[in-house]
Amino acid sequence: MTSISSPATPSPLHPALSPAYLGSIKLPNRFAVAPMTRVSATSDGVPTRQMADYYAGFARGGFGLVITEGTYTDQLYSQGYANQPGAVTDAHMQGWRHVVDAVRSAGGHIIMQLMHAGALSQGNPHVSGTAGPSAVQPRGAMLPEYGGDGPWPVPAEMDRDDIDAVLDGFVGAAERALATGFDGVEIHAANGYLLDQFLTDYTNLRADRYGGDLDRRVRLLAEVAAGIRAATSPGFVVGMRLSQTKVNDVEYRWPGGARDAERIVAAVTRAHLDYLHIASEGRDWLETARLDNGDTVTALARRTGRLPVIANGGMHDPDQAGRVLDGEHADVVAVARGALRHPDLPQRIARGQEPERFDPAMLSPMATLDNAERWWAGRAPA
Repeated sequence: MTSISSPATPSPLHPALSPAYLGSIKLPNRFAVAPMTRVSATSDGVPTRQMADYYAGFARGGFGLVITEGTYTDQLYSQGYANQPGAVTDAHMQGWRHVVDAVRSAGGHIIMQLMHAGALSQGNPHVSGTAGPSAVQPRGAMLPEYGGDGPWPVPAEMDRDDIDAVLDGFVGAAERALATGFDGVEIHAANGYLLDQFLTDYTNLRADRYGGDLDRRVRLLAEVAAGIRAATSPGFVVGMRLSQTKVNDVEYRWPGGARDAERIVAAVTRAHLDYLHIASEGRDWLETARLDNGDTVTALARRTGRLPVIANGGMHDPDQAGRVLDGEHADVVAVARGALRHPDLPQRIARGQEPERFDPAMLSPMATLDNAERWWAGRAPA
């Protein structure tokens, strides 16, 4: 199991500008680009040259780590959106090779996030309907910024063959990511997607080994992590993203609070993960990430798992990022919309420049790269 460690370094202007290790990766700083859905691959899931330039832009701007958008893992039920990239076919991986090469040429490190949408799928050409742990209609509505509209359909309940296909999909995608040159993979077990659906009590009503008490509901997450770890080389970084909140249920918290958090972290880290990524609980992170015992989710995960932890949620704010790192709540901070607004955010902070407010028009009416480019083109010259 990887211990938390950082190379010796002189005191930087900002704590996020000091180097750190994430598994075998030595990061030049503690700024990571958070996974962000961009619905900009081809219709059959191939990453484009536009995507390669988009990801390389963050490396050019000084981000120590780039984590890709959620990438689907099989051609069954995993795809969540139209124009989502895949990690299944040779064409997918050839497209990703251009992305990896572009990021590496700009001096960056890149990790692929592996995602299975499960019941929260709103654009999947491979199968008819959706599937999840139980036939429970998801709360909330589909996401218009990713091309969805209206209520979620009721998913079919996965049988054991379906679950085996999920495991095979994650492991196969990780093996292909390793062969394509990625530094590692991040297992998306957060935000209400399939693995989080298995973890959540109200979406998992199963009576088999994958349902019931928390120890059974977390089983699939641990099996995916163990399968990937066993199938990849020791230096290949394997992380997992967890969250309490969901894209379709932002108020949800783990019912058992800190006790649930400890049990979840302990279960998944036994699979020899290299890091945990705790997704946003809200923009006011230090308040909304508090557990019932007064601890923060990330600090508890860091202490319980004895792994480096990435914190996400409002980390574009230099003061908040500094408090999170100095307070030993996390080791790395992941930036989402702040990185879209400032792909050079680490360089700006090194210069002492305050970030500008994010404009939601960058993601409206859809979160595509074309739309973002139109936004940039419409800005007056500085």
